[in-house]
Amino acid sequence: MPQILPPLAELDEHARVEPSFEQWRQGYGPLQHAAETQAGVFRLAHQLVQAGLQPDVASVYRLLHALDRLTAAGLWLVVHMTYARRVRLDGAPLEAEDFKANPEGHTGGALNMVPAYAGYLALNALSGENRGWLMGQGHCVAAIDALNLLTGNQLPEQARAYPGDESGMTRLVRDFYSYRQAADGRPAVPLGSHVNAHTAGGIAEGGYLGFAELQYAHLPLPGETLVAFLSDGAAEEQRGSDWMPRWWRAEDCGAALPVMIANGRRIEQRTELGSHEGLEGFRQHLRRCGFDPIGFDGRDPAAFACTLWEMQQRLGRRVEELERGILGYPLPIPYGIAETIKGFGFYGAGSNAAHNLPLPGCPQRDADSRELFNRHAAALWVPPQELSAACALFTGARQGRPLPRDNPLALRHPPAPAMPALHYCRPGERISPMAALDRFFVDLVLANPELRPRVGNPDELASNRLGGVLKALKHRVCQPESELEALDGKVITALNEEAVVSACLGNQGGLNLVASYEAFCVKMLGAVRQCLIFARQQKEVGRPAGWLGWPLVATSHTWENGKNQQSHQDTTFSEALLGEMGDMLRVLFPADHNSLLALLPSLYEARGQLACLVVPKRDRPVLFDRSQAEQLAREGALIVEELAGAEPLLLIANGSYQLAEMRRAAERLRAAGQAYRLVYLQEPGRFRAPRDRWEAAALADPQVIARLFPDSHARRVLLTHMRPEVARGHLWPILPDARRTLALGYCNVGGTLDEAGMLFANHASWAHVLEACATLLEVPATTLLTREEADILAGRGDPAQLHASCQGV
Repeated sequence: MPQILPPLAELDEHARVEPSFEQWRQGYGPLQHAAETQAGVFRLAHQLVQAGLQPDVASVYRLLHALDRLTAAGLWLVVHMTYARRVRLDGAPLEAEDFKANPEGHTGGALNMVPAYAGYLALNALSGENRGWLMGQGHCVAAIDALNLLTGNQLPEQARAYPGDESGMTRLVRDFYSYRQAADGRPAVPLGSHVNAHTAGGIAEGGYLGFAELQYAHLPLPGETLVAFLSDGAAEEQRGSDWMPRWWRAEDCGAALPVMIANGRRIEQRTELGSHEGLEGFRQHLRRCGFDPIGFDGRDPAAFACTLWEMQQRLGRRVEELERGILGYPLPIPYGIAETIKGFGFYGAGSNAAHNLPLPGCPQRDADSRELFNRHAAALWVPPQELSAACALFTGARQGRPLPRDNPLALRHPPAPAMPALHYCRPGERISPMAALDRFFVDLVLANPELRPRVGNPDELASNRLGGVLKALKHRVCQPESELEALDGKVITALNEEAVVSACLGNQGGLNLVASYEAFCVKMLGAVRQCLIFARQQKEVGRPAGWLGWPLVATSHTWENGKNQQSHQDTTFSEALLGEMGDMLRVLFPADHNSLLALLPSLYEARGQLACLVVPKRDRPVLFDRSQAEQLAREGALIVEELAGAEPLLLIANGSYQLAEMRRAAERLRAAGQAYRLVYLQEPGRFRAPRDRWEAAALADPQVIARLFPDSHARRVLLTHMRPEVARGHLWPILPDARRTLALGYCNVGGTLDEAGMLFANHASWAHVLEACATLLEVPATTLLTREEADILAGRGDPAQLHASCQGV
């Protein structure tokens, strides 16, 4: 660490006076304390006493002495989780039958996380502050589960299953990667391969490397502190993590302490940071980005505790200097670099094999591997009485304070927002549906000043008709150059969809909005899905996520982007999200201003639930009055119009432009005297077959389904915004007879076309709807189309004439 004080001679003198310091300085097993760390501990101890957080320096040294034993036991337990079927607290060697037949685990990374998480726990205990934590490399969860067991920092189901005795530890190692299933097919043990809803204090799975780097700065609120453990491979390659200093503000952000575990290896190769030149180059890169890198010994838990404390103090001093006008934004954000080797503390450290299974073979079947396991585990073993005393120091240090698992970030539950007035338009007006969202979100933010707003913007808010949001909330920049930019702007703008959606996914204590071109929303899918998976797991174990819902808005969508090439014409986003559980994410296609407006209160009142809104940005006619719009929001679909008669057709429109085409087709059916019913399907996920009991509770009432889609209307034509095959697969309950159902939609055809051209190219125009109706009625197409129109559909004419005809329908 920089500014190493006091000198070693003074430390030696201090050690003679303070036997507890000398005892700690001896280390334990592979845990040894470099001179730099000794100086840091000396400084930490005196600062804690001066701050009134510890009664004397000896108390600090005693806990750090216990920290070495806790860390060694954590390393010991982690390797048992990978390889063993039992533990022996007496330290006796394990026999062949004590090992798993098929060992599994991300052993090397988990070993590296043991001193990191142990140091975090130690600093919490020493300072009395309950910091949150985030781990980007979620596959290292064995370290968290092992140390939580040893310190009694468990959620109830893990506490019951894994008490801190030999039987509890044995059950822990047996359950790890046991693949046991409950009767319903779900995992039967409160343990997983990654951070999950059973992981005490966990707030993200960390299954997608790189997303923690993008979210950590946006997670803590003022007065909170978050420690973010990051991957060196992800940190050196994930563009966007570099930008955190440009967005962090003391006025609306809590302390964010990023610590990269620089173990130098990916799964099967060395990282650039695995070399001296690469690590030094990364430090220079961090400085250029506005960070203040601090290197330290990543093998020593005390070094983690000291560095985290120093990072927090430095950040506090910089905020003071900002308030005095000495510094300006971006502030130099402290960034810890924990220098270590992969799998430190066990056989195979520093090798590619350390990532997963460091031993050369399976100890159950290979005597050499068994001997290696027992020899290297013995170096980590802590006698039971000594371990019990060490763990007791950590539990006793809480003195009635909340457990580390109960930090504010893990218990996020902001107050319910006050809803602004809704300003509906008169049917017949032409207005962009996005105008409803634009006004509503500005009013929502004004009505809830205690809820921190974030807007994720990868491109152009004005282009997406959110000019009011931009004017009111402004781009967040360090050097404003226009009236639409501000130091305290709430709009996070970067041409990186993962980064901007992560700003909102991290803002779990506030109000959020993300808007992007539909085709480019696809880049957000991984981050969104990770959030949804974790929230669903929390719900399933009875601790549902408390953050407020918000929409991901896919605008400038496929049917409006004909002017651009086919890269801008992609319906994947809504299709993919329709595959997620319907109680966690709503996929919605509001057709006009009023139908979008009626949805918004329910989206922001929801807890632990996101919404995908596919919205046209161009002016569209207002079709639904307030009553109809609110019915659509409640029920997910609405009868738009119908003509009674024999053998009625059921027309189902999904999407604003699709509804317009269906209405044009319906006029021709009415003129021909053909009975029909036109239903607008705003929320297709409400009409799927449920996949479990939670999703079943979010579906439409059976009586609503029977009223909207009666059996008497057997012949059905679906015109969807999405790919028809995808929509048809999800909607089979309301499209039950494949022989009497046709589905039309996006067929992966596009180019530089106008709206009508896009519809025609994808066989999704009003004329194609009528052709489908004729097919189901088993009559010639010319029954509903003119000869010229039928020829155009058959490829024997000019589509422009059909477009002109379309305008007159």
